Amino acid sequence: MRQFLKSLKPKVRLSLAALETLSVIAYRQPVTLPEIRDIRGVDPAGVINTLLDKKLVTTAGRKEVVGKPILYRTTKEFLVQFGLSGLRDLPTLKEFEEMAQAGLEGLVVAPEEPPTDPAPALDPAPETAAASPDAASE
Repeated sequence: MRQFLKSLKPKVRLSLAALETLSVIAYRQPVTLPEIRDIRGVDPAGVINTLLDKKLVTTAGRKEVVGKPILYRTTKEFLVQFGLSGLRDLPTLKEFEEMAQAGLEGLVVAPEEPPTDPAPALDPAPETAAASPDAASE
């Protein structure tokens, strides 16, 4: 029974690059590969193919500019996988900041202790009688 329930809605495993690209598409849709590249700073072509294969994004026509690049947008499967009823349910930048602040406040940071010296400092070598100034005067 558990296997059947798990098979109904398998979890999507995505790399950090795929999540970043997916978030750019979700917030900026429809968006082109050059626009994603400008935002992320890396070529998103391989990641886009993965997202297309997983049916999280789809093409949305072509942009009416030189070269007519393909436009990408999210799918209903994206909404289902992330538990959203619509794009309006995506968190705003302010909500992200609040969540990040709450997460940081939840962390307990132990006060930093000064490092302990594992070996005691060695005393300088004891002076020998020959090296002693008193030994020369005797």
